[in-house]
Amino acid sequence: MLTTQKDQFRIPSDVTYLNGAYMAPSLKSVEKVGHEAITQKCFPYEIGAKDFFVHAENLRKQFASFIGAADFQNIAIIPSVSYAMANVANNVELTAGEEIIIADEQFPSNVYAWQKVADKNGASLKVVAPPSSFENRGKIWNENILNAINDKTAVVTIGPLHWADGTLFDLKAIRKKTSAHNALLVIDGSQSIGALPFSLSEIQADAVVTVAYKWLMGPYSFGMAYYSDYFNNGEPIEDSWINRYNSEDFSGLVNYESRYQPKAGRYNMGEYSNFVNTPMLAKSLEQLAQWKPENIQHYCHEISKNAIHELRALGCFIEEDSYRAKHLFGVYLPKHIDLDRLKAKFKEQHIYVSFRGAAIRVSCSVYNDERDFDKLVACFKSIC
Repeated sequence: MLTTQKDQFRIPSDVTYLNGAYMAPSLKSVEKVGHEAITQKCFPYEIGAKDFFVHAENLRKQFASFIGAADFQNIAIIPSVSYAMANVANNVELTAGEEIIIADEQFPSNVYAWQKVADKNGASLKVVAPPSSFENRGKIWNENILNAINDKTAVVTIGPLHWADGTLFDLKAIRKKTSAHNALLVIDGSQSIGALPFSLSEIQADAVVTVAYKWLMGPYSFGMAYYSDYFNNGEPIEDSWINRYNSEDFSGLVNYESRYQPKAGRYNMGEYSNFVNTPMLAKSLEQLAQWKPENIQHYCHEISKNAIHELRALGCFIEEDSYRAKHLFGVYLPKHIDLDRLKAKFKEQHIYVSFRGAAIRVSCSVYNDERDFDKLVACFKSIC
């Protein structure tokens, strides 16, 4: 049973940080590794040619194991979701009249690349919205997505949950429907992978992308991506020397290569060896693998369930438990709760959450406990 891990972070005792979906705090152990990596740059003569490859390869193996990918060579190291999605979108075969399905108000990094490729090929984005009523919202939204998939569907690109309010999307059902219509399934796991159980062997997605700085508790400007064998012969958006075949041989780099590194190796970002970010993410993944996402979900549910019950009793809408994540959920206010007064109260009490669309996004992890949610609820009650 997972218990609070507050002592492994440096969050001050008077701060209630319920904003991991914005940016996770670093573990003390990850901070230490980062400092050591920065110091290493003071002695560049100790960095050998093999160091450009071996640590990154180990990280790719580590992430492959974490998401259940059979072959680490299907894993690439990326700087951002937008970068990785551009590689996906640029290598999807689209014809005029086909459709790309996205969820309503999806995060823009998983939208802009698809808008561009749709316009270029005469395809279109089909945006699937939730119902206007809160009644059975999650259930109906999932049904709407499944009903939108048909023979015109080329791609469904979506997260395991909605980034603004934590509504869960049934990826197994979506994968089954996309397979029946020969459509691709592309997943933005930025708000889930690391905190929500995810198994590539179960979902069989064609591509999975995630950033490091949120639920993987790693550094900024860094992330990981899975590209299935569908993309093995694709054209990367960047022509980096390190992604070319035999780039390990520094003495032969002027023997220019048309061939790429195997599989997803062609989609690695330039300078992917990143001697600071790589060990930091490796360390955080090591810790998350010990904690296990399923245990994190259970822990988040236990520390938040009483608060959610009280917020619902105050008239707030929070998606029913079976259709929401436990580490991230949206609170929709009733008319009698003034948002500006609530924001002021949060600031006064040093409570950190996000405001996304009409929802107050609350996102917790193992650095929180039930007392954090008691403080949150007290703010609501003080202005009701």
